[in-house]
Amino acid sequence: MRRSDRIMIEILPMELLEPQTAEELAEALGAAARAGSAIDLCGADTKRRMAPGEEAAVRISTRRLNRIVEYEPRDLTISVEAGLPFAGLSQRLAADGLMLPLDPPFFGGATVGGVVAAAACGPRRRQYGGVRDVVIGMRFATLEGKLVETGGMVVKNAAGFDMAKLMIGSMGTLAAIAAVNFRLAPIPPHTATFVERFDTLEEACRRRDEILRGVLQPAAIDLLNAAGAARVGLEGFCLALQVEGNAGVIGRYRQAFPRAEVLEGEEERALWERVREFVPGFLGEHAGGGTVRISTTIQGAGAALERLGDRPALARAGSGVVYGCFTDCEEACRWTAEAAGAGWRAVVEFVGSDGCAGERWPAAGSDFGLMERIKRMFDPEGLLNRGKLYGRI
Repeated sequence: MRRSDRIMIEILPMELLEPQTAEELAEALGAAARAGSAIDLCGADTKRRMAPGEEAAVRISTRRLNRIVEYEPRDLTISVEAGLPFAGLSQRLAADGLMLPLDPPFFGGATVGGVVAAAACGPRRRQYGGVRDVVIGMRFATLEGKLVETGGMVVKNAAGFDMAKLMIGSMGTLAAIAAVNFRLAPIPPHTATFVERFDTLEEACRRRDEILRGVLQPAAIDLLNAAGAARVGLEGFCLALQVEGNAGVIGRYRQAFPRAEVLEGEEERALWERVREFVPGFLGEHAGGGTVRISTTIQGAGAALERLGDRPALARAGSGVVYGCFTDCEEACRWTAEAAGAGWRAVVEFVGSDGCAGERWPAAGSDFGLMERIKRMFDPEGLLNRGKLYGRI
């Protein structure tokens, strides 16, 4: 970004700014903040349906911050800029037999910064953890025009780590992520998926409980109701178990699950791609729809699925997170408000392209006051990504 570009932030505030370095990103944020301009911070915009936000005077994109900063395959660490496409990063790592097993939705278009800012992850979170578990360091730009570095490139380095954790899931409402350091994992030698079908939800949950008590523990355990199963090419109430390991481990699963349909190779990959894109696929067909994310206990996942009725739904059955799809976003908002009475934490996480006028986060929780105080610490004037945290912050 040239000096003349920095001046244009004040003169032509509606222009899209695309910094090419972390320093330029910090300069752009600082100049917009000094001008008192509301800022829309974005990457590839795949999370726009998750966080439409409010209108802003200045738009800053990180998509040109798309380089690998440092890569140590033997140490299982990498540092990349926020605008790097997540799919491109995954492809680069796979060439070395490594992976970043977050499985975020909107995989094909998402950027690293967007995945981290949204804390997006998928089916294998049960084994590998979420974004907070794989981020070991970060560099971000503040509205003061400064760059802050936390953590490092060592897996056990905890210096400044909590500051990076604040950025994860903040939807860009606190600062702009410039680069992220990750802990990587080796790609397993073999994978296979075991699908078991049931006539009732009760039977499926009972089988899930038996698996969780057993010795063999899959990397992913997803439970789909009949409507959800139909969306990914399955039938009935289904448990989909992805397992990883050497040939001997896969063989043990074959013995333990003799009635299951076993998927491998391209057939397995295609199933998990449909599972990963469960929400984006639904919203692509229902412009006025919305999807609810319910956080409950492992045992509570079955009750949440039952309450969703015949709507397409999927549960991370080993962690208690449930996703329900509604063709009417306003109905999703009302359902979310009612879910609070069952003790569930629920939000309308994504909305269709038609938008949504309802309250997407009706029960913000007791920690919301703390979130507001943190927001004021980083952004006292409320300029950055207004309303992107479910319309609340």
